[in-house]
Amino acid sequence: MNDAAERLPRGRHKLSRDDVAGRQRTRILAAFAEVLTERGYVNTPVAAVLQRAGVSRETFYQQFSSKQDCFIAALEDTVGQLASAISTAVAVEGAPLDRFDQTMAIYLRALAADPAKARLFLIETYAAGPEAMQRRLQLQAQFVDGLVAIFGATAPAQRFACEALVGAIVAMVTAKFVNGDVGTLADLRPRLVELAGTWLTAPPIRPGARRPAGSARPRGR
Repeated sequence: MNDAAERLPRGRHKLSRDDVAGRQRTRILAAFAEVLTERGYVNTPVAAVLQRAGVSRETFYQQFSSKQDCFIAALEDTVGQLASAISTAVAVEGAPLDRFDQTMAIYLRALAADPAKARLFLIETYAAGPEAMQRRLQLQAQFVDGLVAIFGATAPAQRFACEALVGAIVAMVTAKFVNGDVGTLADLRPRLVELAGTWLTAPPIRPGARRPAGSARPRGR
């Protein structure tokens, strides 16, 4: 666990009680994410987290009421980091597809920077109960709102396209983590930009409207 900065100094120190508790909490959350990566939520006992974090059981339960409480706290920490990354990306100026390209660059970079926490958010929420899943869906809704702002997607069909695009992004990114292929996350970026251009910058065709000459027609049965 690469968190030496959060270890308490040896011997006497001048840290306040709150500082000590804060460092211990950070160590526990980092350890929890790492152990989840190795064992999964269901097979992760509190004892394994204590051993990895180097804290006592008493210290753990001073911070968290249960394993799920610790998971929700770790999830909130991860969601906060990703939400900040998304907000930063959406604020970039330029043409819509250029802004989306930068959004993908920042989002994928944030996931790759801390694979353990990313896996916690993308995969382990399914096993951690409805509260955890609801928090994940809230972040995805924020992501959708960001794309709506980028593309000026005011029509219902356009918003639906943004929701579908976020669903595709999350599914493809999750597959990379499940398959242990995190090193190629960045390869998704140009393909997702192309997909966004197809779905959100081309003029929509209304039901019953005549298609442009040369466009493909759906085949009949």
